[in-house]
Amino acid sequence: MTGRTGPVNAGDMAEESMTQGDDTSQLSFEDALRALESIVRRLESGDVPLDESISLYARGEELRKRCLERLQAAEARIQKLTIDPSGAVTGAQPFGAD
Repeated sequence: MTGRTGPVNAGDMAEESMTQGDDTSQLSFEDALRALESIVRRLESGDVPLDESISLYARGEELRKRCLERLQAAEARIQKLTIDPSGAVTGAQPFGAD
């Protein structure tokens, strides 16, 4: 983080990892989402040169996939509990198996 002064926050870290091209598999969901939001803001500004826009778009796609994978993994861990009339848990079903 050369050239910066002051405290480092998670948004700075997410943006820095976005610009360094780090492996997205090492980012938390929250950091990946912040980096993706930063990319979207930059692309929507219209002030990014074409070549950089293409690179940012590719990085954004990697981050989108990372966020989706994390959400799917979380869903797989959530289970719907089956409860009998007395309130006792009788089993569990995978999320979304209605």
